[in-house]
Amino acid sequence: MPAADPPGQRYVERLPVPALADVVATVWLQEVAAGAPAQPHRNLPHGGAEIVCTLGGAPCITGPRTTALTEVLAPGTTVVGVRLRPGAAALLGVPPAELVDRTVPVDALWGRAGTVLTGRVDAAGSPGVALAALQHAVLARRSDADPDPLVGEAVRLLAPGRDAGVAALPRLLSVSERTLRRRCQAATGVGLKALHRTLRFQGFLAMAQEAFAAGRTPDGLAGLAVRAGYADQAHLTRECVRLAGTTPRAFLAESAQACACGHDHAASYQQALPGAAQATTPVAS
Repeated sequence: MPAADPPGQRYVERLPVPALADVVATVWLQEVAAGAPAQPHRNLPHGGAEIVCTLGGAPCITGPRTTALTEVLAPGTTVVGVRLRPGAAALLGVPPAELVDRTVPVDALWGRAGTVLTGRVDAAGSPGVALAALQHAVLARRSDADPDPLVGEAVRLLAPGRDAGVAALPRLLSVSERTLRRRCQAATGVGLKALHRTLRFQGFLAMAQEAFAAGRTPDGLAGLAVRAGYADQAHLTRECVRLAGTTPRAFLAESAQACACGHDHAASYQQALPGAAQATTPVAS
C-alpha cells in the first residue's frame, strides 16, 4: 500500500464523466496546503491539451507539449484540470499547432463561453465544483468538435504494447502517408513521429507509476525500455532527456518520491500501460 499523503499535499486523477470519455483522458486535482512547502510539479508531454485552472485565477488552455515544463506551486495553491486525449484538440477553438508548448487564457479562445466558465470557476465553493464546471464547459463544446476517427485509430495503433510503428500506419489504415500526416498534424498539433515518441514515453511512465502504486521498485531500465517499445536502454535515455529533461534514473527517483506520497495516477497509467484496453478507475463525481 502506498503511504498516505504527507501533510499539505494531494494529487488525484480520475476518469471524466462518461459523456466525455472519448475526448477526455482524465480529470485531476492538485492541492498544496497553506502551511506546506512549495511543491515542484513537472508537466510532461502526453499527446493532448489540457484545460487548467488555479483556483482564484482564470482557466487556461495548455496546448500539446513537446518537452517537460516544471512549475513550482506555492503554498495554498489548488489546481484542477481536464486532460484531452490526443486528437481531441478540435475542442480548443483554434488549430492545435498554434498552441504547442503554449498556455492561453480560455476566454481568449472561447470568447463569451470562456468568460462564463471563468465566472463559474471563480464562484466554485470547492475544487470538486470547479472541476465539474470545467467538464461542463467541455461537454458544451463536445457536439461541435468530433475527433478525427482516423487519428484516433492511429493513436491506438501507436500505443505501447500495440506499437505498429509510424511507417506501417498508412498500410494498416488504408490511407496515403501524406493524408495521414496532414490529418495527424491538424488533429494533434504535432507530427506522427513526435506523437509516437510521446505515447511510448507515457508507456514507460505508466509502468513505473504502476510499480510505485503497488509499493514495488520498477523493473530495471533495460527491461522497462524493451516493454515500452524502445530499441534499448540508450534509446530510452535519449528520449527521457528529450521529453522529461532528465535521465531515466533521476526521473524515476523523482517520481518514486512523489508517488510514495500517495499520489493517485491510476486513471492515467491504467490507460497507458502496454496492451491496456481502457482505464478502470471509477468516474469522478
